[in-house]
Amino acid sequence: MVLCGLLGVSRQAHYKSKKAVEKSLLEEQIVLSLVKEIRSKLPRVGARKLYHLIKSDMEENGLKIGRDRLFDILRSNQMLVKTRRNKAKTTFSYRWFNRFDNLTKDIRVTAPNQLWVSDITYVRTGNRFLYLSLVTDAYSRRIVGHHLSKSLDRAGCVQALKMALSTTEKTSGLIHHSDRGVQYCSKEYTTLLEQNQIRISMTQNSQPLDNPIAERINGIIKAEFLDKYNLKGLTEARMQVRKAVALYNQIRPHNSLKLATPNQVHYIYDNLQQELKTVVNL
Repeated sequence: MVLCGLLGVSRQAHYKSKKAVEKSLLEEQIVLSLVKEIRSKLPRVGARKLYHLIKSDMEENGLKIGRDRLFDILRSNQMLVKTRRNKAKTTFSYRWFNRFDNLTKDIRVTAPNQLWVSDITYVRTGNRFLYLSLVTDAYSRRIVGHHLSKSLDRAGCVQALKMALSTTEKTSGLIHHSDRGVQYCSKEYTTLLEQNQIRISMTQNSQPLDNPIAERINGIIKAEFLDKYNLKGLTEARMQVRKAVALYNQIRPHNSLKLATPNQVHYIYDNLQQELKTVVNL
């Protein structure tokens, strides 16, 4: 690289530094997923108590993160309960990550395939975590793509997105909304969206309320379908996730859908439109 030469930095050092940054960001995503789950139940719990509550989970996942770094992660993602004067760090300020505006403010979703929401949650198996990537249609609440991975890297999200794309004929003009996780900011993920003429929308911080439908679906899949199992490993967990998604889409009624199921609303939308008169406001 010419720039590396001008700055006196070797190409090897450049990529080593980039890899270290990506590893740090992935660790932050694990921590944020743990924090968001607790904050969904205890929205005002502070950083010291959070550290106490998630410490064992971080250790089980091989994370060596102290309380000071937890404070930094929460501060950089605007998740400290008390506002501080310290200038917040922009976690994704590195040039190789894309950033996008939030396109869902005051949006009115009136049909399937206008807005997809994506998120990642963790699934516990024995003494380790697996990571479940979900893509959900905001109108019908149908899970249109999913993938369970050993790692929190971008591959799982990409596979979930590819599944969603494979079952959708027309995506032009559709909006894809997610948090600013390194997986969703990656070139591979954003290029896949752009190739399918999908508009990219991202939250401006990591508060659960900024992606409420995705957070809600995460909770349903885990609490109603997966937590009852003592999952032993990836193969068993993937089988149960497939069953969970099928049951959720096919037979679970939603109050927000006038007790219709996601599949009913997604596939026979035209017949149900007058009865449901559903408008999703985010």
